[in-house]
Amino acid sequence: MRNEITISELAKLMNVSVHQIRYFEEKGVLQPAYTGENQYRMYSMDQVYQLAHILLLRKLEVPVQSINECMSYSPEQHRGLLEHSLGGIEQELKRLQKLRQFIRKMLEEEQSYSSQAEPFQRVLQPEVHLTELMKLDSHSQLSAALLAQQAAGIPDLFESDIYYVADEQEAVTLYLEMQAPGDLTLPAGDYLIRQCVIQEEELEEQCDHFLTYAAAQAIPLAGPLVVIERSYLSLFAPGKLHYELKALIQPGVIEEGAGSV
Repeated sequence: MRNEITISELAKLMNVSVHQIRYFEEKGVLQPAYTGENQYRMYSMDQVYQLAHILLLRKLEVPVQSINECMSYSPEQHRGLLEHSLGGIEQELKRLQKLRQFIRKMLEEEQSYSSQAEPFQRVLQPEVHLTELMKLDSHSQLSAALLAQQAAGIPDLFESDIYYVADEQEAVTLYLEMQAPGDLTLPAGDYLIRQCVIQEEELEEQCDHFLTYAAAQAIPLAGPLVVIERSYLSLFAPGKLHYELKALIQPGVIEEGAGSV
């Protein structure tokens, strides 16, 4: 019984293709134990272990041209290589976890917009901390140039909820949500809320409708009208934006809890 195996047997054993083994041989990082009289490449246990090491180094993203050098590493160098690879994996895991959270958020929020039964709702909401992004006076409109000037360098800006808060002079300040107290805090409490999927130019009309509805229903608002833009949800409605309009209801007027208006 022979002790060596053919290239096809080696490929099957190591779950790789024959082409991959031949590629490693062409690059000089793997050679057969010998070539038989029938010109078959034959591989022993030494080549099996060597191929296992090559495949591991490739998983660690070591270039093929550097594999021969890595094969002669000291234990300390191999340890450093593994630690470097582990650091990269930890960073990739963090990136994937962040992406997973964002995808779940998109799906949950899109479901919220598509499943709402009533146009207006009263919802008990927690405290929200905001940090200022930029100010717009009553004569300014948000533009690409203004964003590039004021918001350059903010990572994943349009994967964030952008809060628009108007003051008494009709100037608008844009905010981003944050974990710790910042420039503005929206207090916990009952909020009147309306979600809408509209074109940008329809937003002012929707704001007027919101305030008119609150007055008609005798719902006293204790704070400014806040508009939240969720631009990332426009993936579901090209050409439109998802907005949430909300305002704090004066405490003590509405019973604690949540429900539809």
